[in-house]
Amino acid sequence: MRHFSVLAATAALLSATHVWAAGPVSVVAAENFYGDVAQQVGGADVSVTSILNNPDEDPHLFEASPSVARAMSVAHIVIYNGVGYDPWVAKLLGATRSADRRIIVVGELIGKKAGDNPHIWYDPTTMLAFAQTMADDLSAVDPAHREDYEKRLAHFRQSIGPLQVKIAMLRERLAGTPVTATEPVLGYMFARLGMTVRNNSFQLAVMNNTEPSASDIVAFENDLKSRKVKLLAYNNQAFDPIAAHMMELAKVSHIPVVGAAETEPPGKSYQEWMAAELNALDHALPH
Repeated sequence: MRHFSVLAATAALLSATHVWAAGPVSVVAAENFYGDVAQQVGGADVSVTSILNNPDEDPHLFEASPSVARAMSVAHIVIYNGVGYDPWVAKLLGATRSADRRIIVVGELIGKKAGDNPHIWYDPTTMLAFAQTMADDLSAVDPAHREDYEKRLAHFRQSIGPLQVKIAMLRERLAGTPVTATEPVLGYMFARLGMTVRNNSFQLAVMNNTEPSASDIVAFENDLKSRKVKLLAYNNQAFDPIAAHMMELAKVSHIPVVGAAETEPPGKSYQEWMAAELNALDHALPH
């Protein structure tokens, strides 16, 4: 699929007009997991478009198309991650102003800023904060369905309960377990589980598409060869030769390897996706 530059998308955005149509509230989410939760809260009263929804595409390499710009230009609510993860959204939104459009930057809801680990959706408490803001904004835009939004919000909160129970159970067993990763995709989940994460500077370098230092590479290799870590996590939507080398070394050293995605898998809800990731960690590490 051909992508256009942000510059071309901005031109399309500038030419668009804001016409609020009657009917469902128009919502555009930069990432499909936010779009999923927005749909769960909004139900039939919203129309949600998720931009990043291809599990075979590296989100860091995404370029916005004119159709993305047009969708955002007429949306009542736009949602994006922030924390430096999807800067193309801010560029598109900055090209036009609308007193009617509401913008939710999820990272700002939980006090994160550029430079922090941007994979904040791997902590379910992030999504609870987002769902609350989503319900509030929907109620403001569409007060006639406020009660429906509040009911769906309550249902979403309840559905997150099993994840929190699973996290608490795993934390009792896994707290303090040393793990590593090629990128910090599972960083917030590891933190919730109380696990000790090694090789953080290596992970940040790979995430930012820069070369890890020689000392970081040697330290990572030594952790794997000497089995100082019990598990290796990797980003299954991105390829990096050095990360691939570490994965092969982990397999040779008989260290379990678990993949993590940056896009919600097709056919799964956010809750099902996170449950699958927790189950993968549970099964990879011995009881």
